[in-house]
Amino acid sequence: MALSITEACINCGICEDECPVGAISMGDEYFVIDPNKCNECVGYFDQPQCVVVGPVDCFLDANGHAFHLQY
Repeated sequence: MALSITEACINCGICEDECPVGAISMGDEYFVIDPNKCNECVGYFDQPQCVVVGPVDCFLDANGHAFHLQY
C-alpha cells in the first residue's frame, strides 16, 4: 500500500515536509514516493497528508488509479 506521484506534479515541495515517514523526495524530474517507506500515513493521520496539502491532483494509489480524499 503506497501512493505514487505523476508527472502532473508541479514541484512545489509542500508534500515532502508533510510526510511523517520521509517517503517523499525529489526525483529526476518531479517528486517521487518511495514505495518501501510509504504507508499512506496509517497510524499518523486519517488521510495521506501529501494528498491533503498537494495543490494539484498528481497522486495515484497502489493500483495506479487517481487517489481522492475520502470525506
